[in-house]
Amino acid sequence: MSGMPDYSAIEQKIQQILTSPRRPVAIAFLDHVPEGITKFEGSEPSSCSYWRLAAAGRTFYTVPGDHWNCPVGGYTHNTLTAERMPELQQVLTLMSDIGYVRMEEIPGVFHMEQSPAAIVYAPLGEIPVAPSVVLASGKPGRVMMLSEAALRAGAMSSLPLLGRPTCMAIPAAIANGAVTSSGCIGNRVYTDIGDDELYVTLRGADLERIAQEIDTIQTANATLTQYHQQRRHDLSTV
Repeated sequence: MSGMPDYSAIEQKIQQILTSPRRPVAIAFLDHVPEGITKFEGSEPSSCSYWRLAAAGRTFYTVPGDHWNCPVGGYTHNTLTAERMPELQQVLTLMSDIGYVRMEEIPGVFHMEQSPAAIVYAPLGEIPVAPSVVLASGKPGRVMMLSEAALRAGAMSSLPLLGRPTCMAIPAAIANGAVTSSGCIGNRVYTDIGDDELYVTLRGADLERIAQEIDTIQTANATLTQYHQQRRHDLSTV
């Protein structure tokens, strides 16, 4: 961790503003297999399933084949081989047939430009390498404030609230800056995120600047809460 930002302190800042018991998840896309980090052993049904494991405190890395159970996640992470592409088409056909997506939407789904050799997952405060992105979740009002901190730091993208698939928020944030996401039903099943929560995804390179703005945004929102409550009291006539 020598020479890297204090990710433990940044995690505390993010949890402070989100007030969520779920730890922010740091993800690092690498062009090599890392040393000194445990390789994931076993099987998970989706790429976002690894978020659940990391949020619970585990640090590990995956290789492309670990993402093949989820063709959509394999697409957004750019881990699918040519032999696996028909599986993606099958899933997309199912989603189209039931009215979940339109095929013309697919080209607009963000995906990684390069295929990673390995992907590291960890709670933000314990990430042993520089993260590419950090995923966090919380109630809409709390996600709003973290997004405002990113905006004040000049690290918020101009993208609208993203939807399905949730995992496209990762390449979207890497390319554009912080993004918010409403999530998708698959992600909610695989990660246990609540129906009352949204995601915010932060670019790793922006974390320090965003963390530095959190106190200012929290204080400003507290002040504005009192201001608007008083105006509502004073100006409401019904």
